[in-house]
Amino acid sequence: MQAQYAINAPSTPPINKDGSNNRLGMDTDEQLSDSWWGKVKYYAQVAIERIEYGVESVKELLSTLTIDERWGVIFKFEDIDPNKFAQLVALAPDWVEWMA
Repeated sequence: MQAQYAINAPSTPPINKDGSNNRLGMDTDEQLSDSWWGKVKYYAQVAIERIEYGVESVKELLSTLTIDERWGVIFKFEDIDPNKFAQLVALAPDWVEWMA
């Protein structure tokens, strides 16, 4: 991840005393997870379409989402259309800064 996105990969949380590593992360309720993933996929498609209108249009879309949703959208964007993702990165090499 460092070479590709100029960010460090997330680390695995340490093991709790009870043997689990749950640190109150993302809710794993299947219905909520499906809903979140559906939203991410939808917005990734919208971001792909918006690249034709410029980087500011994509940036504006991402600004309406939570940080988890933004990263999900970016990962899905790259997965769906690597060429347009490369275009976004070429047009906005500082894109990672918008993600925070």
